[in-house]
Amino acid sequence: MALRLNTRAVVESGVALALAYVLSEIKVYQMPQGGDVTAGGMLPIIFIALRHGTAAGVLAGLGLGLLKQFLGGYVVHPVQAILDYPLAFALLGLAGLTPRHPWLGTFIGMFGRFVSHVISGVIFFTEYAGGQNVWVYSILYNGTFMLPELIVGMVLLTLLFRHPALRSLAQRQREA
Repeated sequence: MALRLNTRAVVESGVALALAYVLSEIKVYQMPQGGDVTAGGMLPIIFIALRHGTAAGVLAGLGLGLLKQFLGGYVVHPVQAILDYPLAFALLGLAGLTPRHPWLGTFIGMFGRFVSHVISGVIFFTEYAGGQNVWVYSILYNGTFMLPELIVGMVLLTLLFRHPALRSLAQRQREA
């Protein structure tokens, strides 16, 4: 998991971060207490993780989380701020653990983000559970937007990897 800070990785991460932010602002569906399904807002971070490794993906995700937090995040407590923004989005970088299996990596990264949101929900948003088990409530609530977000990401990833240039680019990186 060595971080290679070459110029290409830094530039691609910056472009991916900007693209991820813009795509994450295109909301297909927005949940009432936060969380949304976007136009593939997580995919650029996942792509960086698959192309440049877990550490680069985690750093790009961390940057996206901080950007989202500072440009309109909802914060009730400092620990919740960490769980729902920098940590949740940094965990998308776990996609880099399986560069030869991009769909598995996408699932792992999105699952990491989901777990961070669920923990935040259990600790800080129990009042919305309305007597229901807080774990069940948080899993169902966060699953309501994270599962569609995962599906959108998987569909877009499939379409992207059908493009010959992207497929060969990703393949060369995985072989390096």
